[in-house]
Amino acid sequence: MGEARRTHTREFKIEAVRLITERGLGVTQAARDLGIHPTLLTRWKRELSRDDTHAFPGKGRLKPLEEEVRRLRRENLVLKQEREILKKSGGLLRHAVPMRYRFIHQHRWRFPVGRMCALLAVSRSGYYGWRRRPESERDRQNRRLLVEIRTVQQTTRGVYGSPRVHAEAARRRHRCGRHRVARLMQQEGLRARQRRAFKRTTTSSHRLPVAPNLLQRRFQASRPNETWVADITFIPTREGWLYLAGLVDVCSRMIVGWGLSDRLTRPLVMDALEMALGRRRPPRDLLHHSDRGSQYASQEYQALLHRHSIRASMSRTGDCWDNALMESAFGRLKSELVHLTDFATRAQARAEVFDYIEVFYNRQRRHSSLGYLSPAAFEASVA
Repeated sequence: MGEARRTHTREFKIEAVRLITERGLGVTQAARDLGIHPTLLTRWKRELSRDDTHAFPGKGRLKPLEEEVRRLRRENLVLKQEREILKKSGGLLRHAVPMRYRFIHQHRWRFPVGRMCALLAVSRSGYYGWRRRPESERDRQNRRLLVEIRTVQQTTRGVYGSPRVHAEAARRRHRCGRHRVARLMQQEGLRARQRRAFKRTTTSSHRLPVAPNLLQRRFQASRPNETWVADITFIPTREGWLYLAGLVDVCSRMIVGWGLSDRLTRPLVMDALEMALGRRRPPRDLLHHSDRGSQYASQEYQALLHRHSIRASMSRTGDCWDNALMESAFGRLKSELVHLTDFATRAQARAEVFDYIEVFYNRQRRHSSLGYLSPAAFEASVA
């Protein structure tokens, strides 16, 4: 059996240090005289020079309750770190070992390497061996592709998932597979913003005449200005509600007309329709589909449709799926702008909505139903 570890009192340590500070003995000689290692004596000297009052506090002086509190705090810290590691790793245990190594390398400054290795079921020696190996050509390509993916996410307001990111990267002449893009985005925690659950806001409890459902959920059109769908949504601000009325072209998914008001009244939808008519000058027999809200069923709105030879179509009562295309457009606006912004004023909301619709949604945002083209690019391609 080896020699038992020696312990020394605080007084012994102080007097040992005095041998070299006050009596002039060298560290090696003083250590030899005391029967201790010179490194230990040097450590005592350094600790005493930093704080001679609280140096060498010793062990076993805490009360049992204080010791238990410290122990629990240490355990809680470990558990908290483990939860964060597992949360951030996002199920990496299902993926290849190199992906786990990359995660550990990216987070090594925040979490202990040994703890991450244990939780991700890899060895520390394997991780450090992976670090010493030169970067492969595949890893270099992935690193360059990740830079491109992050650039796309930044320029598209972080709203794109892997299919649209892949389409944008392909447009920029970066050759890669869609599944590869999806895998790298998952690894980096990059994902499209998710829309919230649908909430019905329109009621049709009025006695105004309603039109039949001519659209019948046929959300396809062979050319622009053949079918428009219309609806109203709300935007919260600190000054109160702001209401948005919009019309979308079924063929190109372009928002062709829109209006904003702090009141949910007929002029709101009239403004949106007049904007669309002025911009598009549609041919006769265009189909206009909306819900049965009193704004759309009003005599003034229907008269405006009639003057431009536009056929009216309306959803069934309480059935949002009859106007699913318009609900989808508003759902994107909510998830990609409204739910992410705390509008201080209605004026701020107006400016942000204008920028989203006219700059981003109509001219930049890629739509999967359009072959990942923007509405403006799609209309230019079919013109």
